[in-house]
Amino acid sequence: MICNSYHEFLTSIFFCHFSKQVTVLNPHKKFSTSPAEMVRSIFKNHQLIYQMTKRDVIGRYRGSIFGLAWSFFNPLIMLAVYTFVFSVVFSARWNTASNSQTEFALALFIGMITHGLLAECVMRAPGIILGHVSYVKKVVFPLEILPWVVMGGTLFHSLVSLGVWALFYVIVNQSLHWTVMIIPLVLLPLVFFTMGLAWILAALGVYLRDIGQMTGVFTTILMFLSPVFYSADRLPENFKNAMYLNPLTFIIEQSRDVLMWGKLPNWNGLGLSLLISLIVAWLGFIVFQRTRQGFADVL
Repeated sequence: MICNSYHEFLTSIFFCHFSKQVTVLNPHKKFSTSPAEMVRSIFKNHQLIYQMTKRDVIGRYRGSIFGLAWSFFNPLIMLAVYTFVFSVVFSARWNTASNSQTEFALALFIGMITHGLLAECVMRAPGIILGHVSYVKKVVFPLEILPWVVMGGTLFHSLVSLGVWALFYVIVNQSLHWTVMIIPLVLLPLVFFTMGLAWILAALGVYLRDIGQMTGVFTTILMFLSPVFYSADRLPENFKNAMYLNPLTFIIEQSRDVLMWGKLPNWNGLGLSLLISLIVAWLGFIVFQRTRQGFADVL
């Protein structure tokens, strides 16, 4: 009953804003794969993306006593656990002169937030289309926005986690570096890179159901192959060069620079990373648009 109401609510929003564009599904229709269409789809459907993201975030905590407050409590609890385990139990220290007990937990938490942004989208991507079958079969719904809905929810929780990190950092250090304002620019390449993966996995998830089982293993392996629990500077030179082939490495290191150390990011590296991420996003968009014609037949 709740599921039906949810679908009716979203469908009504769609028809309200896009009634002139809704037609009967044409299996032979060709969808544009141009970069302009990728960008145009976001602006054209921004209201729908917002409403669906809002429903996704609220729906995650529906029925719980504290509701949306859990989005704040969860990262707070995890940060407390990281601080206790790595600072007290293992007496771990980051590779700096301060040798602070809480510094390791703060640096680790930045790595976990950054990795989590990619990991959550990748793990949810294979089931995006499978969870919205009615939109595939009944109306010409802008299916390409569904990964953006997942990304919107993930960004919301990442923002809350960053707020918890900032609060803890202020308590420990009594101030924040002004460079924290640059963090959206640092994370921007990761957002587009993740969207490219999400579009590819969302399309493949329709045809290959095993993809959904593999993403959890992939994200776990990626966590240990990324500088989440350690600094890339501590690796031998040969391993360091190989580590930077991992797209997460540069973003995690730059995030720590602007958040913890008050350094400006490597603008040249950030520009190159953004360019590569946009190419990956476009390739993912192409794969999704060219395979979506067969979704209705498979589902």
